Amino acid sequence: MKQSIVHIALVVRDYDEAIDFYTKKLNFELIEDTYIPEEDKRWVVISPPNSIGTTILLARAAKPKQENFIGNQTGGRVFLFLNTDNFWRDYNNMISNGIEFIREPKVAEYGTVAVFKDLYGNLWDLLELNPDHPIANRM
Repeated sequence: MKQSIVHIALVVRDYDEAIDFYTKKLNFELIEDTYIPEEDKRWVVISPPNSIGTTILLARAAKPKQENFIGNQTGGRVFLFLNTDNFWRDYNNMISNGIEFIREPKVAEYGTVAVFKDLYGNLWDLLELNPDHPIANRM
């Protein structure tokens, strides 16, 4: 059996501001942006550059209850983990693009990591896994 997670939904306030942030500040690629008229919503999929793994579905909050979770999908915990092949290149690029880091870079047993916020306040790890980390071999 072979299975994989294709998308992770990220609740956003506005499609266009989210696309702008992720493509211009984090250099993500816009994979799909399709309008679905019968539901008056868009199917917007983004991905880190050159990624072959899971993508992010930008899902506009459609109900007031969903709006409460914008920027806090995991109750203040780190939500997403962005692995890179060059931590310092991406860290410096993100700093120059105005990304706010709330935890400075540190070297840990598994690799180099720092925590940043996206445009809504969701927390992300930017990390470069050590080559001997079990997940590094699966990427």
